[in-house]
Amino acid sequence: MNEWTVDVTEQDFEQEVVARSHSVPVVIDFWAPWCGPCRAIGPVLEKLAEEQQGKFILAKINVDENPTLSQAFGIRSIPAVKAVRDGAIASEFLGAQPEPAIRQFIEQLLPSEADTLAQEGKRLEEAGKTQGAESLYRAVLSKEANHPQALLGLARLLMQKGEEADALALLGRIPLNTPEAAAAQQLTAQLRVKQSGANAGDEQKYRERLAADQNDHEARFELAQILAATGQYEEALTELLTLVKKDRKFRDDGARKAMLEIFDVIGSRSALAEHYRSELAKVLFS
Repeated sequence: MNEWTVDVTEQDFEQEVVARSHSVPVVIDFWAPWCGPCRAIGPVLEKLAEEQQGKFILAKINVDENPTLSQAFGIRSIPAVKAVRDGAIASEFLGAQPEPAIRQFIEQLLPSEADTLAQEGKRLEEAGKTQGAESLYRAVLSKEANHPQALLGLARLLMQKGEEADALALLGRIPLNTPEAAAAQQLTAQLRVKQSGANAGDEQKYRERLAADQNDHEARFELAQILAATGQYEEALTELLTLVKKDRKFRDDGARKAMLEIFDVIGSRSALAEHYRSELAKVLFS
């Protein structure tokens, strides 16, 4: 055993495997002392863990001592090897494999040069060293044009600088099947809501128009856009919901669509989004 190989149990699985997999790939080796093939591939995995010096963690799980984990992963025969990245299974193989095949399996999991640079860029960004972070993100994208982490990181930095059109373009390049996709969707919605509000004009003007005429749908819609852009999400949703009730067809169902964008900004599972989604459903399906 080495410092990058750990025995994992049901008690510490969440910490040793799930949590760690968000920063480094974790390879799980399901084994048992009586399993001959397990004794063959176990030392190979441990050797590779030592060679890679922490680029992945090897988590060994004795299936006899941890039946709940074995059942959760559907282990019916061993050896079974599963790689976990960002809390999800990324790759796996079953049964004894020759060392070259195991080595290839591990190499495919390891971060590329671009991944390493992007991770360092994120570290600099979180430390407030935005200029260095931007340089690294741009270096990554020069090597790998659609690297999700670099696209997301650079988009965040451009948003801070007010370069919103360029940020939107970067966010639009992030593949949907990546862990960064959800954050990209939220930032995209945030930018669009902000742009809509900026284009709407003066808040007080629309409040006065609405006070004079509660059926001034244009004023209500523009006011809601301004409110959302300035972070007054609850009032914005109230105005948009009222507009849906009054005129569903206004601006090609624009009020409902604007509510959905706000849900993305505030988090689709937030209490505020859940409440207004429920209220919207009552209107739409009544």
